[in-house]
Amino acid sequence: MKKGYKRLFIFEIIIIIIFLLSNFVSSVLSDYYKIIFILILTILFKLLFGFEKDRNLYTKSICLEILICLLIYFLLYYLFGIVITFAKTNNYLTFNKILTVIIPLILTIIFKEILRYMMLKKSEGSKLLTVFTCFFFICFDLIGIINLSVFSSPYNVFTYIALTILPIVSKNIFCSYLSYKNGYKPVIIYLLIMNLYIYIIPIIPNPNEYLYSIIELIVPMIFLYRIYRFYKEDKDEEIVREYHKKSFSKLLLPTIVIIILVYLTSGYFYFHAIVVASGSMTPNISKGDVVIIEKIKNKRDIKVGTVIAYKYNNIIIVHRLVKKINVGDDIYYFTKGDANKDIDNYKITENMVIGVVNIDVPYIGYPTVWIKEL
Repeated sequence: MKKGYKRLFIFEIIIIIIFLLSNFVSSVLSDYYKIIFILILTILFKLLFGFEKDRNLYTKSICLEILICLLIYFLLYYLFGIVITFAKTNNYLTFNKILTVIIPLILTIIFKEILRYMMLKKSEGSKLLTVFTCFFFICFDLIGIINLSVFSSPYNVFTYIALTILPIVSKNIFCSYLSYKNGYKPVIIYLLIMNLYIYIIPIIPNPNEYLYSIIELIVPMIFLYRIYRFYKEDKDEEIVREYHKKSFSKLLLPTIVIIILVYLTSGYFYFHAIVVASGSMTPNISKGDVVIIEKIKNKRDIKVGTVIAYKYNNIIIVHRLVKKINVGDDIYYFTKGDANKDIDNYKITENMVIGVVNIDVPYIGYPTVWIKEL
């Protein structure tokens, strides 16, 4: 091993030991101190090993390729969210949250990827050091999230590896490959978008932790394959630019359509679309129909005979209002499915009512019903 490689290897070993101490002994590198530590590491590395400028012929093309891939990913992810439902995110766009969450995240990503690029450039020519540098950043991402309790049973260990470690490994393999081939700029773009959207977009798909970990595991590998293919194909800058323009143009209409669908199905806006999963309102509303619910502020004005939507036991039910009873300051609603013989055997309070059903679109919700019944 060359002398420069040995110095780099020793440098990385020492920092990994600090990572381990941070996880098992103290909390020196937790929370806000993480960004200070990575900044010190970046400066120290530059002083010890120097810095090579990020110059690559295809940087702009790769950045556009990453943006196109991300756009396709989010279109599919949010389309999938229509089936698995959405969750409302906390409001991080406040001065305090921007200062304590968003800005540290941005700076950590930037300094970490500059450091990754510098290490990979100095590791160039040594496959062992390149792989070890990837391992170095896997350890960095595990700072503060390793819990000794996960080793209490084989099941806990397996779950931790599947849900936490493997997605981190997948992400770092892709980021290291992309940085090695094209520098830190495309990696920063990828990580900023993938990490910041949950703090900026008010609604996000709501998969369970197992499904989310599978997505986190697979997506970086798909991106890696796409970048790998980019370098395998013959490239002409003018042809690549034209290809990206056409790609963005083709994605414009699907983007608009999915934004409208997300707006209607998320439940956080004035109109709310849901799929009817039962035949209790047949023949007026059938199983597999999509109904548009209009949210009503003054629910006391809803007239008997109106089809309403309400939440009961965390399930949205669409039935016809057949009776209202005033009890002091409270009002109770009673409903019945058009296909049912009896009135529903529970009372509905005002805060359970979502709104009234104005539009019924037949049959288009059958795919969603079928998926949920699997």
